[in-house]
Amino acid sequence: MTDRLKNKTILGVERTTLAYNEGLRAYMLSVYNYMALGLGITGAVALFVASSPAVQHAIGPFMWLFILAPIFLVFFLSFKINTMKFSTAQSVFWLYAAMNGVAFSILFLTYSLPSIARVFFITAGTFAAMSLYGYTTKKDLTAMGSFLFMGLIGLLIAMVVNIFMASSMLEFIISIAGVLIFTGLTAYDTQSIKEAYTEGSSSEVAGKRAIFGALRLYLDFINLFVMLLRLFGDRR
Repeated sequence: MTDRLKNKTILGVERTTLAYNEGLRAYMLSVYNYMALGLGITGAVALFVASSPAVQHAIGPFMWLFILAPIFLVFFLSFKINTMKFSTAQSVFWLYAAMNGVAFSILFLTYSLPSIARVFFITAGTFAAMSLYGYTTKKDLTAMGSFLFMGLIGLLIAMVVNIFMASSMLEFIISIAGVLIFTGLTAYDTQSIKEAYTEGSSSEVAGKRAIFGALRLYLDFINLFVMLLRLFGDRR
């Protein structure tokens, strides 16, 4: 009787664990799908704008808007994600990705397409490796995340300073530091997104968490891409 009860308990735990793992995989897959679609929209819009002189001429006076507006949308989504509807969160994310595409069209005009493609695949490989590490590691990356966040603040300050200094050496150092910081943040954010999953959440809550997770990984990817492009891209 005791053995039968023990076997039922073990079987129940195994079923619970299996259900949790299946839910987690579905959740993480939705995060990566949103991120990939966001990157696809950004890339498509950037290529379209860069290939159309008429569009470039039309948006030229308003380019500053397309550069600053995505920053506002990131903060808006970060602070309002819990109170907005899932459909609204989706729309804001797609809008953010599209507006980023307009701003990123500058990269297609600055660097050659072969070098952009080469750096993209380097970025994708690096991102995949670090995201896999963040997903599978048993090590708590919280301390590393705090250190990287401080490094990110320093990186932003250095970038602002270099706007006025225009130092090629400082730009090189910023790019190297940026690669290291966003490579580490990819692992940290992946672990953080994984730990944010809770079994039994409503589809509305799970969807919004997936979108916010996708936004975090999207930011890691594009910033890593830009830093690598500044190091290895061939200017036109």
